[in-house]
Amino acid sequence: MEFDFAIIGGGSAGYAAARTAVDQGLKVVVVEGGEEIGGLCILHGCMPSKALIESANRMITLRRAKEFGLRAENLAVHAEEIIARKRKFIGEFADYRREQLESGKFEFIRGFARFLDAHTIEIEWNGQPTRTLQARSFLIATGSKIQSPHIPGLTECDALTSDDALDLESLPPSLVVLGAGSIGLELTHYFSALGVEVTILQRGPQVLSGTDPDLAIVVEKALRARGVNIFTGTKIHSIESTATGKRVHFEQNGETRTVECAEILNALGRKPNIDGLGLDVVSVAHPHGHVNAAHSQQTSQPHIFAAGDCCGPHAIVHLAVMQGEIAARNAARLLAGKPEADFEKIDYRLKLFVVFTDPEVATVGMCETEAKESGVTYRVATYPFNDHGKSLVMDETEGFVKLITSAETGEILGAGVVGPHADDLIHEIVVAMHFHATAAQLAAIPHYHPTLSEIWTYPAEELAG
Repeated sequence: MEFDFAIIGGGSAGYAAARTAVDQGLKVVVVEGGEEIGGLCILHGCMPSKALIESANRMITLRRAKEFGLRAENLAVHAEEIIARKRKFIGEFADYRREQLESGKFEFIRGFARFLDAHTIEIEWNGQPTRTLQARSFLIATGSKIQSPHIPGLTECDALTSDDALDLESLPPSLVVLGAGSIGLELTHYFSALGVEVTILQRGPQVLSGTDPDLAIVVEKALRARGVNIFTGTKIHSIESTATGKRVHFEQNGETRTVECAEILNALGRKPNIDGLGLDVVSVAHPHGHVNAAHSQQTSQPHIFAAGDCCGPHAIVHLAVMQGEIAARNAARLLAGKPEADFEKIDYRLKLFVVFTDPEVATVGMCETEAKESGVTYRVATYPFNDHGKSLVMDETEGFVKLITSAETGEILGAGVVGPHADDLIHEIVVAMHFHATAAQLAAIPHYHPTLSEIWTYPAEELAG
């Protein structure tokens, strides 16, 4: 065999696996077939979206200057400058990732890979086979791609994707967003903050499906207050182009409706990018389009691992990194003849979820809905930002924090926060949960006053009492 460990995909999961496998003493190759190098997080996900959202946040702050005794006059949006800023530092991130992949610590090959047999892949570039290589073990880390559901007229109307939206140098006057998950809501926040008239069409009964309704409703109300039109419980029938833009026909509560707009954004999610890999050839199970991976990151073929968005169960970059690292360490164990009982398993107990809207939403561990469905006996306590000193000073009073504990032991099972700096505040609970802390232990930790983080002490004290 030419290599000990062949990694298909050079994004966050693939690179994390490569550096880890090298540290384990394995001979490694990474095969990357994307037009650009860097992976979804750097190129079309986490970093570019947060760059745009930061501009939206600053605009909202400037508009509120008078509330703080300040004046910010003649505000203007220059979308092309926002995009130029984004491109600059995304280019720097991508260049750094390229340097990491081309560092010489492992072999790096540009091309699309497909399995010929259980230990052989063929690499193709520009439509032509360039190389065949063999490896003792593999990692599938091919990420995800835009999902385009079958909606009559969606393709014909040239709907924007999230990739397109993150690179628009001119803003449309109006926009219909299909979907109200994290992608849809973050881009709604961006466009509406900069003056675009936005309408959301959501199939489910609430925005942010899968999130506790009490958290989601705060974001929904805040967006409505900013002028965003939100329709939940909808079924989209068709889309058509008009002389002035686009028209969406949909149904809500049995009533047929239409909405006109300049542009449509398909924010209906992404799906694993596994087409053409030849998974059937090597009998790697991939029901419903996802690669099946155990908590050891092994697929149905024990020497073929998977990590990242191609396997899930959560399309979140820090989990993709963890999965890649675990896969690499377990590949080393496999090649060393260690029993699978000794393999490392990923722990999703501390799963994090953050949505960068205004206000932000963040959760860790069990949400209340999951606690109810699991049958665990739990207690829950909340505390609002509109009764908290630091948030009152900031005039950021929307939302609340929520703590969930075991009714028997008091251990923290999960938490949620919707409000200012939720993305940062949630990490205090992540640390507490990492050490299996109880609400009483959290309440006993000193917190400086006045700070946002001290808000956690109030539900903790209630649960401890």
